[in-house]
Amino acid sequence: MLLARVLRPAAAALALRPLHAPLRLGAPCLPAALAPAAAAARPFTRSLWLPSRDGLLRPPHTSPSLACTCGGLHTEGDKAFAAFLTDEIKEEKKIQKNKSLPKMSGGWELDVQGTEAKLVRKVAGETISISFNINNSIPPSFDEEGQEEQKPNEQEPELTSTPNFVIEVTKDDTKQTLVLDCHYPEDEIGHGEEEESDIFAIREVSFQPAGDSEWRENNYTLNTDSLDWALYDHLMDFLADRGVDNTFADELMELSTALEHQEYIRFLEGLKQFVKCQ
Repeated sequence: MLLARVLRPAAAALALRPLHAPLRLGAPCLPAALAPAAAAARPFTRSLWLPSRDGLLRPPHTSPSLACTCGGLHTEGDKAFAAFLTDEIKEEKKIQKNKSLPKMSGGWELDVQGTEAKLVRKVAGETISISFNINNSIPPSFDEEGQEEQKPNEQEPELTSTPNFVIEVTKDDTKQTLVLDCHYPEDEIGHGEEEESDIFAIREVSFQPAGDSEWRENNYTLNTDSLDWALYDHLMDFLADRGVDNTFADELMELSTALEHQEYIRFLEGLKQFVKCQ
């Protein structure tokens, strides 16, 4: 219903990232206690996005081939690019841990439309829906200095998708929907020793008309930054009673990571076909 709500925090998060940090250079460092749960993470192999790869992305300029009937420009560089993409796709498929999307426990029904996904569950007169978008869901985990210190034989970091997500709770006998804008806070890194630490957080809470596809900005929105902790804890308990807890958040990361990897491979395949003009 309110999936567009996810994009606003994501855009804000991107704006805060250092300009020098590449978009796809690693995965967030999850707390040590969460490492086993994030089973869907995969080794980083996206060499396509590295600025320097021995000239693979910057082949010498050559004369275009006129043999193709599609009317497009074809060069030796295009041929090298397509060959590189072929190898890249093979490597990504080789490390793909989930050929199909993993199931969520708790009776959640999944609907996927491209990069957008929605989970729905009905419990005792209530409908709980959770929407997220996997675009820009893999933040960089280290800066340029970290890259320079990395040894050639050192294992690459793994990629894990941690998307913002919107929870909507609608009671059947009301015309209001309680909307909670949630995210995986990066400042939870280093809190892994705290057994009761929540791995996701509520950012904003609002009431919206049930069934409305547009977010009403004139409805009051509660920002949790200055919220009383007792009220915040009750909100988290409210979600846990409806199946949205740390276990759910772990499974959501696994699902999102699998979907993001699936879409990444599909993108590479589309890019290869575009370069080859097929």
